Amino acid sequence: MRVLSMFLLAASLGWAQSPLPLSMKRAVEIALAPDGSTRAALAQESIQQAKDRVAEARAALLPNLDTTVRENRETTNLQAFGFSFKIPVPGFSIPTIVGPFDVFDARASAQQSLLNFSSVRKYQASKATLAATKFDNDATRSQVSDEVARAYLACLRADADRDTGRANVELSEALLAQAQRALTAGTGTGIEITRAEVQLANDRQNLIRAENNRTRAVLQLLKSMGLHLDSSIEFTDKLVYKPIDPASSETLLEQARKARFELKTQQQREEAARLSNSAVKSERLPTIGATGDYGAIGTDVASARATYTLGLSLRVPVFDSGNRAARREESFSQYRQEQIRTKDVGQQIELQVRTALESLRSAGAEVDASREGLSLAENELAQARRRYDAGVATSVEVTDAQTRLQRARDNQVIALYDYNVARLDLATATGTIGDYLNQ
Repeated sequence: MRVLSMFLLAASLGWAQSPLPLSMKRAVEIALAPDGSTRAALAQESIQQAKDRVAEARAALLPNLDTTVRENRETTNLQAFGFSFKIPVPGFSIPTIVGPFDVFDARASAQQSLLNFSSVRKYQASKATLAATKFDNDATRSQVSDEVARAYLACLRADADRDTGRANVELSEALLAQAQRALTAGTGTGIEITRAEVQLANDRQNLIRAENNRTRAVLQLLKSMGLHLDSSIEFTDKLVYKPIDPASSETLLEQARKARFELKTQQQREEAARLSNSAVKSERLPTIGATGDYGAIGTDVASARATYTLGLSLRVPVFDSGNRAARREESFSQYRQEQIRTKDVGQQIELQVRTALESLRSAGAEVDASREGLSLAENELAQARRRYDAGVATSVEVTDAQTRLQRARDNQVIALYDYNVARLDLATATGTIGDYLNQ
């Protein structure tokens, strides 16, 4: 971790004077670090928010305690409270306006829910949502790993394309020199020189394009990793063929259902929706609560005397004009939606596994075919060059063989890239991208 922190510090601030070595595994580790990918950081913050919501829901089941200190100077109208004094004595009456007088009251009040099934279900639903958020964070980390791994493979392909472009330029330069020697020896023509120069110009243009594509791929990788775009890196991996023998589709599907965090997330969301629906239905049940207060009251602090109040309350919902019924139907519909989403996620995972498995098999065969095509194209060009040197063939035959060799080189790069992407697709689909990165 210390090495990783030093790498992040140097790369993110652009301090490195020489390219820093970067493997695919290290690239993913950097992206998943606290200062790495924005998506991973936001997903981590979502966990804290979910924990806070659990605390809010739990608070409804715990006692609430309030304290107040109050001192008033009051006057009041006794008639407003139904008091009316009539004394049959001429010239004598009791005033209806009383005061001013002072009231001092210092008091602590407590409330406790003793039985509330709806609050219990809401608390359970918030815990299920927290579990879903944690699984969603794991799913996001897997998605970030997949994104960075793909960006890294794109860089390896861009590297391979650049190397191929350089090889094509070197080949064109060699064929131009061969044509110039033939012209000097009297066995070649000027048009053959021109033809070789045109091919060399085209290959140089393709090399420039390949270098530009590599630059863009590297910038996209740095963005995915959350590093400074001025960072200089050097890839330690190459686009190579690593044969694997995948398990049967049923075994891979079972593995994916157990490992994929997306499915676990959706299952917890479905459970949270079920509990939320149960919470709404429980609102029609009676609730029991307890209240109490204790304090001192008087005309001032010195004269205050201790008083208290204790009480139990039973609340029985009777009629609310259909409000609860409407919310109950709404929450049940939300629960049904989550059930449908869970089924869809399962089907999507199955589709991804089966598609990735077929793509891997096809890509493996594509690699074998590209290897054979490259070997044949190299042999064809070697024979064409010998025939040209012997004066039994023209440069057109060499140029055609050169074109087929360049196409074969491109085909091999594409085949290797497709194969590595297929391996990544299968690892992501089965939830084993961590094992893929460690290979």
